[in-house]
Amino acid sequence: MLRHFFIISALAVMTMSAQAKVKLPNVLGNKMILQQNAEARLWGWDKPGKTVKVSVSWSSEKYSTQTGKDGKWLVKVKTPKASYKPLSITFDDGEKTTISDVLSGDVWVCAGQSNMEMPMKGFNNCPVEGYNDEVLNASKYKGVHYVKIPSVMSMKPLDDADCSWEEIGPNTIAECSATGYFFAQAVNKAVDIPVGLIMANKGGSRVESWLDEDNLKKYTKEPTDTMGIVKQFGMDYMRTLVWGNGTFHPILNYSIKGILFYQGCSNVGAPDGQYTNRLKLLVEQWRRDFDCGEVPFYFVQIAPYINGDANGDAAARLREQQFNASKIIPNSGIVCTDDLVYPYEIGQIHPAQKKQVGVRLAYLALNEQYGLKGLMCYSPEYKSMEIQGDTCYVRLANDYGGVNRYEDIVGFEVAGADKVFHKAKAGHFWIPARDPRNESIWVYSPEVKKPVAVRYAFRNFAPGNLCNQANLPLFPFRTDKW
Repeated sequence: MLRHFFIISALAVMTMSAQAKVKLPNVLGNKMILQQNAEARLWGWDKPGKTVKVSVSWSSEKYSTQTGKDGKWLVKVKTPKASYKPLSITFDDGEKTTISDVLSGDVWVCAGQSNMEMPMKGFNNCPVEGYNDEVLNASKYKGVHYVKIPSVMSMKPLDDADCSWEEIGPNTIAECSATGYFFAQAVNKAVDIPVGLIMANKGGSRVESWLDEDNLKKYTKEPTDTMGIVKQFGMDYMRTLVWGNGTFHPILNYSIKGILFYQGCSNVGAPDGQYTNRLKLLVEQWRRDFDCGEVPFYFVQIAPYINGDANGDAAARLREQQFNASKIIPNSGIVCTDDLVYPYEIGQIHPAQKKQVGVRLAYLALNEQYGLKGLMCYSPEYKSMEIQGDTCYVRLANDYGGVNRYEDIVGFEVAGADKVFHKAKAGHFWIPARDPRNESIWVYSPEVKKPVAVRYAFRNFAPGNLCNQANLPLFPFRTDKW
């Protein structure tokens, strides 16, 4: 079998040499979106020592490079500002290869596990809310293109993937990441530029699935050898290293605007701080490898889910680690999804409300990257607490001057020194002269006469209903460290 593999590999090299023509990775092709106003990388293969010339339709500037001993070449070209004008690129090594219907815009990577992978048409028994309406409206959004990188495992980093770009329309929208599409739709509508989505993800993958071999060896005790990986992870989607090598590595030369990330369910149960640090490590790795600077990284807090026990808090602790990661990863932002599940979705790990997820990611990007400062893009979060007698007074940050309700607030719990939490009543309270906004939330349980700690939505499945002036949900939190 091994001899057969080497024979096939040798034949492939001979065939490439015999063709003596530029070979491009599949991610560079017709209908691609180029990152605007950048020195975009273009790359491929040819005979060793061959000169490859590149010309572009938007400029008279010519580019040239020479292949290395391994036949690889890479060249950087200056791209124009975003436009719907079709562009073309020609590669010439003596025989010309041209790609066309290219647009200049912003390119965002859609990474993570199944909730990012989830296509507009949904998974079996897991629909995306509003799908048919989006099919009918798909033609309204010109210049939204996507490419899906197949989920492939590899022990060695791969340089190519079997993929092609698609333009969003009624007949192509079905396979696009729902979260990614709704993000692109909002950006396209707000700033009127083409948006490209590179979908490189794998359902069920852990954060360690995307770390490279060096980082796994240096910062974790995760296996990096074939037998060790297979022995430790019976389910292939949980495996370390191989998904990053096979599914993500093929896109690392692509010039991008930023990264969208929706992952975490498979890391529920991770020790305190571990996920936080490893997510930060992954972002640093990807920013290094894309070599596009400190690109924005916007990610999604996992939604409420039973996780074996609705009243447990393993998933809540993972959400806490995600929230903490947003505080230590530069140029990052996180969106809360605590309100985006229906009661009947307690056992549904793929909630149907994907439009709100994508739009909330777009709020962050539009405010922070595109200058739409009028957008209220941040969810409220815990700021501080005072205890007076049997009542706790909780202050919030990012409330934009108000909350969505004064009464019937659900999701709060209170505990005394016995560390037993009881469901609490809560309401809006005005404390004069203590804050420019003079706002607070009082929290009280008749079963706890001397409260010491407050939690909000801090269980696997216990959604709250408190939002800020922008109607964005309060991040789950706890004031204890138990």
